[in-house]
Amino acid sequence: MSDAFWLAMALLLVFEGIGPMLFPNRWQKVIRQISSQSPQQLRSMGGVMVVIGLVLLWFLSNSVA
Repeated sequence: MSDAFWLAMALLLVFEGIGPMLFPNRWQKVIRQISSQSPQQLRSMGGVMVVIGLVLLWFLSNSVA
């Protein structure tokens, strides 16, 4: 796979790890709150995150090129 993909995966792991590393108790509370959401709410939240991510990728790819 391309270097950009692996760079993105590395950054994802770094950002995802910051919360549990620095604030483990708060992180557990957030995970409990998320797990109590209905599947429809989780699906909607995931869809919004995907759309925001795609828009950011589009803006970033256009600004670099």
